[in-house]
Amino acid sequence: MLVSWNTTNQCNMFCDHCYRDAGAKFDDELTTAEAKKLIDEIKKAGFKIMIFSGGESLMRPDIYELGSYACRQGLRAVLGTNGTLITPEVARNLKQAGFMAAGVSLDSLVPQKNNDFRKLDNAYALTIQGMLNLKEAGVPFQIHTTVMDWNVAELEELTDFAVQIGAIAHHVFFLVPTGRGANIEEEALRVVEYEKTLARLMEKQKHVPIEIKPTCAPQFIRVADKKGITIRFSRGCLAGISYCIISPKGDVQPCAYMDMQLGNVRDMPFDKIWAENPILKELRSAQYGGKCGICDYQERCGGCRARANYYNGSIMAEDSWCLYQPRQEV
Repeated sequence: MLVSWNTTNQCNMFCDHCYRDAGAKFDDELTTAEAKKLIDEIKKAGFKIMIFSGGESLMRPDIYELGSYACRQGLRAVLGTNGTLITPEVARNLKQAGFMAAGVSLDSLVPQKNNDFRKLDNAYALTIQGMLNLKEAGVPFQIHTTVMDWNVAELEELTDFAVQIGAIAHHVFFLVPTGRGANIEEEALRVVEYEKTLARLMEKQKHVPIEIKPTCAPQFIRVADKKGITIRFSRGCLAGISYCIISPKGDVQPCAYMDMQLGNVRDMPFDKIWAENPILKELRSAQYGGKCGICDYQERCGGCRARANYYNGSIMAEDSWCLYQPRQEV
């Protein structure tokens, strides 16, 4: 079980696809004391991994204190970052605080393409240096890529780069149009290209020593099975089942791409929201509509609930981006 907390809305970038529409810091973000209370409640709810993300998580002054506190509570603390602020000193501080790993965003090996998407001059060079600084400090890191129509041809090359620079994994994120991402929905891959891309990624997995993980693409479970690839993941979509996200202000959502507030940790303890919220219970019921409801991969894939909600108007609808025809008829 893993939970992602957007520690702050503040960010030094203005990325085209940002689900949080990050940039400026909110006035009412959780305080240090409130964050520690949240960490206690996350532990109580049974979570094992806590992702400290953003915005840009390193722009939160107490990030080391909170990461260290999470570790002392028995959680595995990991960092989600754009990597541009990771100086050698920052990397050493992360290591000392107990952060076990970092996910670093990189969307193209063409510097100008990456910089344009991230809206920061020199983002590419700063991100690469940040990865090297993490490596030197002994903090394992993985590369996160958001796949779009303009960078889809680079994915295998990005995986090769991840191996070369010493990353432990390459996670490829498929756009669900929320936040600023709704403005570039037309750049997202369409159904046939989506299926082909999953097949390419799983084929690449056969030839590299690091993990390739499509994210917001639960059908990769089926594709991996078809190719005879053994993966450590037992389920595709985790939203509301073994994953959720918490905003800088304390609002709980089923996942980053479902813009629905289930409650606020200032009003109700997180562990109580996680156990009792009716939307989360519905997601756990697996009572899906359409072909997702009768699919032989229902339990292992589950379809993307955020995509079902965006395109079909219900978190329990079928994921219409899936080309697979179940063995039964709807």
